[in-house]
Amino acid sequence: MVYYCEIEKEDGRYIVRFPDMPNVKTCGESREEALCMAEDALNAVLESEVEHGFSTRPPVYANGYPIPVAANILLSLQLRRLRGNLSQTDVAKKLGMTYQSYQRLENPRKANPTIKTLERIARVYDRQLSVTL
Repeated sequence: MVYYCEIEKEDGRYIVRFPDMPNVKTCGESREEALCMAEDALNAVLESEVEHGFSTRPPVYANGYPIPVAANILLSLQLRRLRGNLSQTDVAKKLGMTYQSYQRLENPRKANPTIKTLERIARVYDRQLSVTL
């Protein structure tokens, strides 16, 4: 998943804005630095929002510079969307794990699932696991 940003040069600095994430704004001395800062800023805000249980909108805007979402955040976002109205306890039972173990999977700062766990999750949600390297 990627969010796209726009970069404008203002007063000698490169200002980055995300149309889909109006609360994310950063800058850099060069375009390259601005893009690096954009990735850090986007992922920091998404990580915080996910960790605090805020819902995040998927990206819609598709112009400008693509900024990838970090894998740990992407996993947490996907698990929450897949879970829908089910509780974490319900999903944990289906997976044969404790509530606390499943809860960690939805926390981008604590998630570190094994491939086997990802395969179990895919089966529970009737999805195919896709791994891209």
